[in-house]
Formats: sequence, C-alpha cells, structure tokens
Amino acid sequence: MLFHVRMDVSIPRDLPQAEASEIIAREKAYSQELQRSGKWRHIWRLAGEYANYSIFDVKDNEELHAILTGLPLFKFMTIKVTPLLRHPSSIRDDDT
Repeated sequence: MLFHVRMDVSIPRDLPQAEASEIIAREKAYSQELQRSGKWRHIWRLAGEYANYSIFDVKDNEELHAILTGLPLFKFMTIKVTPLLRHPSSIRDDDT
C-alpha cells in the first residue's frame, strides 16, 4: 500500500543541543535504512519549513504505524497520513 505522509518537526528549544544532535543522527540512519529497503520510497523537504512530504510503500496500516512510531523524532512530530491508490486514468504500469 502506498501512503503520502506529511511530517512536521518541532524540537523543543530547551532540548540540549547534544541530545538533539544525537536524535537527529539516529533519525537519519533509520530513514536511510528504510529508503534502502524500499519502504520509504520518496522524501522531499518543504522549503522554509522543518517538514517533509514522503511516500511509503508498506504492507498495511499497521506496518506504517510501526515505522512512524519508530522514528527517533516521532515525539516531536505532527504527522498527517493519506492512503493512496492508483487513479483509473493513470497510464503508468508501476507505483513510482
């Protein structure tokens, strides 16, 4: 199943810089592992915001939930999920 996900990050200003840097490093490693696996298909940063639009390709809602709640920055995020399915007018043969 494909999902469009918007993630807005709001790290508290009073979080110690060393702790924030460590969480961000773990977030990057986790997201890149998911990208290599094909589950996190696309990620785009939103200009001028600490936010992104991403496309996930996972088995079901439960797998997506597990991935999102596993994000090291999850507790600092507002997330909006939109399930996607092929449009009947699409001429593409794949889901890329």
